[in-house]
Amino acid sequence: MSKSALTLARARSTCEYDGMSSDTDTQVTGDGTITSQTTGDDRIRRIAPDVAFKDVMNGDSRWEIPIHDHGFVALVDSMPRLVPEGQTADSAIVQAARVSYGAGTKKVNEDRGLIRYLLRHRHTTPLEMVEFKFHIAMPIFVARQWIRHRTANVNEYSARYSIMPDRFYRPSIENVRKQSTTNRQGGDEPIEVGTAEEFLKLLGDSEALYSRYLDLTEKGVAREIARAALPVSVFTEWYWKCDLHNILHFLSLRMDKHAQIEIRDYATAMYDLIKGIVPITCEAFEDYRLNAMHLTSLEIDAIRNGTPLDTTNKREIAEWEAKQAELGLG
Repeated sequence: MSKSALTLARARSTCEYDGMSSDTDTQVTGDGTITSQTTGDDRIRRIAPDVAFKDVMNGDSRWEIPIHDHGFVALVDSMPRLVPEGQTADSAIVQAARVSYGAGTKKVNEDRGLIRYLLRHRHTTPLEMVEFKFHIAMPIFVARQWIRHRTANVNEYSARYSIMPDRFYRPSIENVRKQSTTNRQGGDEPIEVGTAEEFLKLLGDSEALYSRYLDLTEKGVAREIARAALPVSVFTEWYWKCDLHNILHFLSLRMDKHAQIEIRDYATAMYDLIKGIVPITCEAFEDYRLNAMHLTSLEIDAIRNGTPLDTTNKREIAEWEAKQAELGLG
């Protein structure tokens, strides 16, 4: 039996001490380990499952994908972690939506239809019943973009209490990009090789600050102020826990082709880690959000009437032209 096998045997006993009773669960797992747990409260009803369950992570402690030279995204836990055999964590969404218990009475294809309905009509609360916890290492400048998504629970490595590790982000020459002329927030195509090499040399100079940072901390400079000398290319780490609804919102923004490539790499890895656990939800997410297109009322009128977009805003016109090209209407 695999290491993810659940309890094979459960013996239940009652013990009394000073007139109080408590329930004790004795569990025998697949490797022969015997554990006991006393609830200490006989008001608690312990209800055993009536179906076999499986671990959505197959008994593994973490699933990890390396990112860049020193980064990674690791899935370390999921809620639900245990699901009925033959089902996925999508079942928790269906259970919440139907406010039902146990394995349920609906067929899998009906569950799929319900989840697709929820995504299509943006009924989000049932999706919040599924959560994922990640351990992530990334450059500080990526973390500062990431933290703008304020719906997660985050605990980050502290440079006030600990010495920062000697790890820095260094892009390839091809990823040193020109400033976009149409997007003030982002880059465009690769910049000239000579300029890219000059930038990488600057990064090397900033990395040289690390030895001086260590030297100053050894001389007694407080870590909380010494960290101010470090660049945003240095790596940090955090644990990040979030519900599925807000994870999908994060992914819809950070997997978009307009997102900065560095954070897009992390978002793509995160998606790859969860899509096997909630495959029905992720399929609907791709169909109705990630690969879908939003049309404004002005754009709908332009299609309906066969007229130009009723606006003088250059950026809005450019966005409409891009949508027309994608739809084959240009």
